[in-house]
Amino acid sequence: MSSVKIIECPRDAMQGIKSFIPTELKVRYLQALLGCGFDTLDFGSFVSPRAIPQMADTAQVLNDLDLSETKTKLLAIVANLRGAESALGFEAIEFIGYPFSISENFQMRNTHKTIDESMIVLSDILSLANEHGVKVVTYLSMGFGNPYGDPWSPEIVAQWTETLVGMGCKIISLSDTVGAASPEVISELFNGVIPQFPEVEFGAHLHTAPHSWREKVDAAYRAGCRRFDGAIQGFGGCPMAKDELTGNMPTEKLLSYCAQQKIDHGVHMARFESAFNKASDIFLNYH
Repeated sequence: MSSVKIIECPRDAMQGIKSFIPTELKVRYLQALLGCGFDTLDFGSFVSPRAIPQMADTAQVLNDLDLSETKTKLLAIVANLRGAESALGFEAIEFIGYPFSISENFQMRNTHKTIDESMIVLSDILSLANEHGVKVVTYLSMGFGNPYGDPWSPEIVAQWTETLVGMGCKIISLSDTVGAASPEVISELFNGVIPQFPEVEFGAHLHTAPHSWREKVDAAYRAGCRRFDGAIQGFGGCPMAKDELTGNMPTEKLLSYCAQQKIDHGVHMARFESAFNKASDIFLNYH
C-alpha cells in the first residue's frame, strides 16, 4: 500500500481570524491534533505580532503543549531571520517553514521584501537551521498561477525550483496561494519537478473552492506528490490573499480520498473525529 504524509495546518486556519483565540483554547485544540497521528503539525508562527496578531502567543502555546506521547513533528512558519532564531530556540520544533514567492507583488505583500531580499533571508535561514539540525520547508507561493500580473509559467516555476534546490532546499511545497490551480497545471508541474529533482521532497499546499478539491488532490497524487497540507473543515487560507470562497484544503477530504484510493495516511480516525468537533467549537465562535 502506498502512503502519504498529511501535514495539518491549524496555524493557517487560525492566522486570519481577527478576534483573538485564547491561548488555552489553542493549546486544547492543538493537543487534540497531536493525538491524531498526522506526520507534521504546522502549529504556529514566529512573525511580527503586528502582521499576524493571532500568532503572538506561539511561544506560550508551545510551552503549554504536552509532547510526551506524540510522534507528530512540529513546524513553525517564519518570515525573517529573527523569527527563525526565535523558532530555533525551541528543541521541540523540527521544521521551520519559509514562504518564498515567485511573485514580486505577493512577496512584498506577504513579507515586505523583494524576491532578491527574500533569497538572502532564505539562504541565512537555511544556514542557521542546518547548524541546529532543523529542516526547512520552503513554500513556493504563487506556484500554480499568479493573479497579480507577474510573469508566470510552469517553466518559470521549474527554474525557481532549480534555484531553490541549488541553495540547499530539500523540502519544497508548491503553494496554490489563491486557489488558482487547475488539475492540468498541478499535473504538469509535479510531473516536471519530481523526476527532475529526486532528492527533493515535494509537497502540495492547495487552496480550493468546495467543489474542486478532489480533482486537485488526484492530479497531485497521480503526478507523484506524497506530501499534502490540509486544515480541518477547510478553515483559513492566506490573509494576504483573501477570497471568501477559497479556503485551505479540507483535511477530511484528503483523508476520504486516501480511503477511496487505499492510501495509508497514518491518521487515527476516531481521534480525528474528536479533533474535527473541537475545530467547530473554535472556528464557529471566533471569526
